[in-house]
Amino acid sequence: MLLQFDFSDSVPLYMQIRNQIVIGIAEKKLLPGEKLPTIRSLAQESGINMMTVSKAYQLLKQEGYIVTDRRNGAAVAGSCGEKQVPDKVISELRLCLSELRLSGISQEDAMNLCRELYEEGQRK
Repeated sequence: MLLQFDFSDSVPLYMQIRNQIVIGIAEKKLLPGEKLPTIRSLAQESGINMMTVSKAYQLLKQEGYIVTDRRNGAAVAGSCGEKQVPDKVISELRLCLSELRLSGISQEDAMNLCRELYEEGQRK
C-alpha cells in the first residue's frame, strides 16, 4: 500500500492516512478482508511516528472501516458500505456545497460534479 504524505499540509498526518485508506476502500483499491501494513511497518516505510499511524488505525476501526486482531493485524472490514451516514460527513458535505454555491456554481453543476466524482470512484 502506497500512501503519499504532504508534510506542509494543514491536515494532520493521521487524517491523511485515514482519508487515503477510506478513499482506497471506496475506490475498491482495498478490498474487504485485505490486510493493511502493520503499524510499525507503515511508520518505518513512510518515516512517520508509530503513534501517528496507530491513531489513524484507531480512528478507522472506530468508524468501522477496518477490523483489528492481535494475531492477524488490521484488515479492511467486510461491511464498509452498510452503515448510516455519520453526522460529521453530512456537515462536511453541507460546508462543501455551501462553498460551491458561494463560488457561483449552479445546483445542477454541483450535482453533476458530485455524480462525476461518485462514478469515478466506482470505476476505479
